[in-house]
Amino acid sequence: MGISLLAYLLLALSGGWIVYARRNQKQRPSWLRPLHYWLGGSLVVLVLLLLAIGVVGTLGHYGNLGHSSHLPAGLSVVCLVLFSAWSATQISPKHPWARPLHVGANITLLVGFTVVSLTGWTVVQKYLP
Repeated sequence: MGISLLAYLLLALSGGWIVYARRNQKQRPSWLRPLHYWLGGSLVVLVLLLLAIGVVGTLGHYGNLGHSSHLPAGLSVVCLVLFSAWSATQISPKHPWARPLHVGANITLLVGFTVVSLTGWTVVQKYLP
């Protein structure tokens, strides 16, 4: 989870740099956009991996998935990350709606990560002796 949060933070920083350069009509480094895409792809892989680990671990330990609010919180984060990734692929002059949708999804994702972190802490406490 910590690596996912780090990826999210780095995405926020690189995305903020992209916005700053666009709004102030400054040249951005040629490596910034590919880095932002790479970090976004990494976040997608990480949250899908966390989902798989959580489902397998929970089924192995409890035999079912419905015992805490961490599942809906986690599924919400997975959906938001996938939605954000999809909206990023739509950003173009032909789709002016995609950029604010992408940014809005990522702001909402901050709330999702906060909730999933808090509910995950409760789940981790159940596993500890």
